[in-house]
Amino acid sequence: MISRAQRTPFSDWAWTVDRWLLASLALLIVAGLVFAMAGSPPVAERLHLATFHFVNKQAIYLLPALAVMIATSFLSPRHVRRLALVIFVVSLALVVATIFYGQEVKGAKRWIFGIQPSEFLKPAFVVLVAWAFSEGARRKDVPGNLIALLLLPIAIGPLMLQPDFGQTMLISIVWAALFFMAGLHWIWVVGLGGVGGAAALLAYKFVPHVHARIETFLEPPPPVAGVPANFQSETALESFIAGSWFGRGPGEGAIKRILPDSHTDFIFAVIGEEFGVLVCIALAAVFAFVVVRGLFSAARNSDPFCRFATGGLVMLFGLQSCINMAVNVHLMPAKGMTLPFVSYGGSSLISLSLGMGFLLAVTRKRPRARVMSELAATGAPAAA
Repeated sequence: MISRAQRTPFSDWAWTVDRWLLASLALLIVAGLVFAMAGSPPVAERLHLATFHFVNKQAIYLLPALAVMIATSFLSPRHVRRLALVIFVVSLALVVATIFYGQEVKGAKRWIFGIQPSEFLKPAFVVLVAWAFSEGARRKDVPGNLIALLLLPIAIGPLMLQPDFGQTMLISIVWAALFFMAGLHWIWVVGLGGVGGAAALLAYKFVPHVHARIETFLEPPPPVAGVPANFQSETALESFIAGSWFGRGPGEGAIKRILPDSHTDFIFAVIGEEFGVLVCIALAAVFAFVVVRGLFSAARNSDPFCRFATGGLVMLFGLQSCINMAVNVHLMPAKGMTLPFVSYGGSSLISLSLGMGFLLAVTRKRPRARVMSELAATGAPAAA
């Protein structure tokens, strides 16, 4: 036990961090390793790699990921903003660089130097938008709403050129939710909703990649050589049917052996086959707990920036989880989006750890006097 009388950075962190959030994230990380042992061996064997190649790499990625999460959670809100700005600028530059020099995978250029910079852009973008809305709400001399409005096209423009419409949609939805949280007039909300709907319609009409995915999802074409056009989604749905409530047992899954992305995008289907629908529901409940816990924390927070940042980060986390699970149960077209802390992927794991480190930092309990001193340091009025 750590004494409250000890005033060290670690003791302050231990007594102020949200332990329920921390425990939930730790549970997801451990579960991710367990489920990786179930979903990754068939993929490794198809690629002629060692059976637990992806499991070992995931464990290696965990070391820097945990270091990033814990180190970031020690930051004050002011340092969270500064770090987010640096990461946003660097990530945006790398996203632009991928358009010209990136490695093309499945028709899109999203990788450069072995990382996917769009993953790191997301949490940094949310924090900066939260800062813009909070500053605009409490300081009349800062055009916070205009800054937040300009940040969206700056962030999603390069993503659309890659193209990466899944990340574009995710960022846009979270931005719109923060816009709504800012309490702006409903006319703006309706107007932006119309713009978003028009943009989605234009993408469907004029972008072949988007058009093909939606058409295949709504009206699948006849199978080619016995293979359906939406093979992964159909196979994933069969996994849940085969697993039923209690699953076939760890390592006993058969459908995962023909599922191409069973260790990344469709790990949830592997969990359904081997561990059963009840475990899937329990896993979804853990994701839901993180989101609900974060939203309640945001509602109670007296600092506007921490309130917006908390809400935005948990919505980013929750929406990504929902999109991945919806794709697995064939409720949405495939998006190429990972299940947080469960799917395999170094960039995804470290960027999620960064986002959750930001979340732990802005949800830490701070005495009222310290909050006031931090607000005063930013030039905010004392009444804020």
